[in-house]
Amino acid sequence: MNEDKQQQAQQCINTLRTLSIDAVQQANSGHPGAPMALAPVVYCLWQELLRYDPAAPMWPNRDRFVLSNGHASMLLYSMLYLAGVGRNAQTDNSLYGPMKGKPVTLDDIKAFRQLGSCTAGHPEFGMACGVETTTGPLGQGLASSVGMAIAGCWQAATFNRPDCKLFDYHVYALCGDGCLMEGVSSEAASLAGHLQLGNLCWIYDSNSITIEGSTKLAFTEDIAARFRSAHWQVLRVADANNLPAIRDALQQCKQQPQPSLIIVNSHIGYGSPNRQDSAKAHGEPLGVQEVRLTKQAYGWPTDRPFYVPDGVQQHLADGLGQRGKQCHAQWQQDWARYQTDYPQLAQQLQCMFAGKLPDSWRDNLPTFDKAVATRSASGQTLNALASNIPWLVGGSADLAPSTKTWLRFDKAGLFAAAGELDQLQNSTAAYCGQNMHFGVREHAMAAAANGMALCGLRPFVGTFLVFSDYARPAIRLAALMRQPVVYVFTHDSIGLGEDGPTHQPIEHLASLRAMPNLMVMRPADAQETSLCWQAALQCGQPCALVLSRQNLPILDRTACSNPQEGVQQGGYVLYNSADKQPDVVLLASGSEVHVCITAAQQLAQQQIAARVVSMPCWELFAQQPQTYQESVLPSQVTARVAVEAASPFGWHAFVGQQGQVVGINRFGVSAPAADAYSHLGITVDAIVQAACAQLQQKQ
Repeated sequence: MNEDKQQQAQQCINTLRTLSIDAVQQANSGHPGAPMALAPVVYCLWQELLRYDPAAPMWPNRDRFVLSNGHASMLLYSMLYLAGVGRNAQTDNSLYGPMKGKPVTLDDIKAFRQLGSCTAGHPEFGMACGVETTTGPLGQGLASSVGMAIAGCWQAATFNRPDCKLFDYHVYALCGDGCLMEGVSSEAASLAGHLQLGNLCWIYDSNSITIEGSTKLAFTEDIAARFRSAHWQVLRVADANNLPAIRDALQQCKQQPQPSLIIVNSHIGYGSPNRQDSAKAHGEPLGVQEVRLTKQAYGWPTDRPFYVPDGVQQHLADGLGQRGKQCHAQWQQDWARYQTDYPQLAQQLQCMFAGKLPDSWRDNLPTFDKAVATRSASGQTLNALASNIPWLVGGSADLAPSTKTWLRFDKAGLFAAAGELDQLQNSTAAYCGQNMHFGVREHAMAAAANGMALCGLRPFVGTFLVFSDYARPAIRLAALMRQPVVYVFTHDSIGLGEDGPTHQPIEHLASLRAMPNLMVMRPADAQETSLCWQAALQCGQPCALVLSRQNLPILDRTACSNPQEGVQQGGYVLYNSADKQPDVVLLASGSEVHVCITAAQQLAQQQIAARVVSMPCWELFAQQPQTYQESVLPSQVTARVAVEAASPFGWHAFVGQQGQVVGINRFGVSAPAADAYSHLGITVDAIVQAACAQLQQKQ
């Protein structure tokens, strides 16, 4: 690098640093230390290696950059602003879909962490253009980057042809000590190493400082040894300010058929005379005096906050911008040829990136005429759907035989590295299968699913409902980003029986229903299960399918004119014991619906007209017009009983404060399912007694 380019590079690096410092200072809140330390790393990656067109931030074959240590958000926002990401974006490209988020301006940087600004305290997908995923909870970005790398490998294996390579993008994730302390990063690294994701690079900012002080207080393991044991390439850069060393390490990452970790030694708060290498540089403004001293150390004007020297943005445009523009233009030529040569595959890609389903997606769905567990009905339905939607990809946390999340049709295949396929004598090409083995890694599985969804795939993941706790942080981020991941949660209640209270979910339904933007669907039988799957794929946001281990009878729906519409509306009238206004309404989800029907029949023998309402999805029901809700739950019928083999929390929203809930306020028991239901009071007699008590109160 000649002297002029060195000066331009240093000027750009210091602009990244000082914009971050000034934004945190003005907000009187934030994390300046990491941006000050890592500006050279981010500059080198973006300016010299990243294949990214700022004018096409949704280009499918762009390299992805994930800031896993999301507290360093000002470093990302500064780069997005200086690089002009989204500023002159092509907004009419039907393949790429609409641009996600607002291009970052200097005014946005000045409004860092303020109400209504796209520059939130931690990067949020869909707010600032160029943010690939929401990060902040440490380690989540790393695990999501594994999902992005999985998606890249799958797309390459599925769509590339010898004469036309549409997908070969790389995924880079920047992380700190905190990310690597979190357990999810170990799960994700283990999975990535096993899958030999050579398109994945993590850059580890090793600065030896945490909020409480030195990392020696709690974090003394040999990180390099950990990653080598997980089959990663490990590289070291001794000084975060050494641009040639950073460049060489990044280039080596692209030459290995395995994921890479670059350990970069840095100084948190670099350049601050009194804060460098201290915990105080992490999460608080430097202060007016220290800002001035730091800018002096950089040779920067001290009286010009948010100063961007002439030529900095042009410098990035000449490097990152030109390289990205050329790569993107070549890709567009390849894409035009691909549409002519491979029209069916091109049509699939268009559907995938538009978030649409193919016209034939509901073909050959199964029908059910006898009692079956809803987990089994789900498995049959999933197989039919996935055979029609090639990008419906997923698996379970080592529970596929129990969760029924294994795709068994001929072309499903296994997503795996070539070496693993050879060992299994599998004829499928590497990385092109729809089936995945995630191992016993619920958290990494759910976080990887987020990355897969962000790259256009429709992922499904499965485990027992009680283990949704292990995946919850990633589910929360999927809900925050509205990413259409389907969670298949089986063994949904005390109905799993003998495994006992450690495996019997009680509070989990209420907990998941409390999460905004998450659709929780608990079907009552096989028919509802199929309809819930269809609703889940159509709703465009994350869905949890909550399914039974035990067989459930097929319910009579003669009282329901359109069951499919009823499920899509979240709740519907399933049964009326008389042709008149009901005296009492019984509400339930899942396996308790058929118990309510039996209770309604017993109430009819006492001349009490009962209505049974199946409520597979509270969230969908709450979205319906008031007129529809009134038709299902007439306001004049105040005698209401809700039934669920779980915590009663939340049901009073439907039965009213005077209504009753037959539920469970304690942990379960180890016993056969029928004995567990009887012992814990989820019985026909309990429902009848609750209904009669309601009617007596009215009198």
